[in-house]
Amino acid sequence: MRLRNIRTVLATATAGLAAATCLTAAAPADAGTGTQSGHACSPSVAIEGFSDALDKTTYQGTYAGNFSALAVDRNGDLAAVSDRSALFTLDRGTLQPKSVVALADESGAALDSEGLVVDGDGTRLISSETEPSVRRYSRDGKILDRLPVPASLQVAPAGRAVTNGTFEGLTMLPGGRTLLASMEYALSGDAPGIVRWQTWTWHHGTFEPGAQYAYQADPGLGVPEVTALPDGRLLVLERGFTSGVGNTVRLYLADPRRATDTGGTDTLTGQDGVRLVKKTLLADLVNCPSLGATAKQPQPNPLLDNIEGMVVTGRTKGRLHVLLVSDDNQNAAQTTRFYDLRVRI
Repeated sequence: MRLRNIRTVLATATAGLAAATCLTAAAPADAGTGTQSGHACSPSVAIEGFSDALDKTTYQGTYAGNFSALAVDRNGDLAAVSDRSALFTLDRGTLQPKSVVALADESGAALDSEGLVVDGDGTRLISSETEPSVRRYSRDGKILDRLPVPASLQVAPAGRAVTNGTFEGLTMLPGGRTLLASMEYALSGDAPGIVRWQTWTWHHGTFEPGAQYAYQADPGLGVPEVTALPDGRLLVLERGFTSGVGNTVRLYLADPRRATDTGGTDTLTGQDGVRLVKKTLLADLVNCPSLGATAKQPQPNPLLDNIEGMVVTGRTKGRLHVLLVSDDNQNAAQTTRFYDLRVRI
């Protein structure tokens, strides 16, 4: 187990700003891209453009889709994880793949890889929804470590988590020493929509389980992604799908700093005095202008799809540059689409 290098916050921020600038500037040249500026989804959120450039493409024999998470690498490139056990590096300007690495667990089996963090030393922290698990990988896909997961968060019958409802979101909190993973759906026995957020703290050369928080998702929605902000708050994606209608995708600002540590709370009822993570709606993306986007299945807005990944790539004039990506599930009726947002918090 390697000792972790001290992260350089300024370098990470600079790389993020460079990535945001290149992505926005490159958007008009991308095939299948909308780029009209200043289109409001809400008073807090505007969409600058979208790109379908990677939809139904392959790279070095690997399908360049199924994306479930994004992160900014130390050099400003984008890292993207596919839930089919592949880790991509994407060019920060064109979004085109530059490399791909196959991922596996300790026995060589594929992962249902959902969350991604690029750590300060360049290692990749990747969550898998299967067990669930969080592992540390080198850039070339070698397993370096596996983090302990509380028993209750494991998939039944080992724990109380539901299948395909575990660690979807993964982010590093300010300071670079606390990792946070969000469950997508409630544990069996907890009230509907109350999802648990588990943290780990870097201590003596490894990540150890820390505080746990509870977050109330909107009815019928789950949490596919969380992204930490420098002040300790988080951007949270909530998402759902209704057959024949399409996707619901909402962006929230959440603050866990005064929430109750629920690690010792067996059942969350919503009426037990537990202080949930406070949240504020930033935008329902159904209200974004479509920018000429088309959908391959019914959607309340043709711009929408199965959005799963989110990363903050920089800041300009008080607005965050936020990049989203949809998971097309390698399905002809869905689209791999990147969304370029500006978010004021």
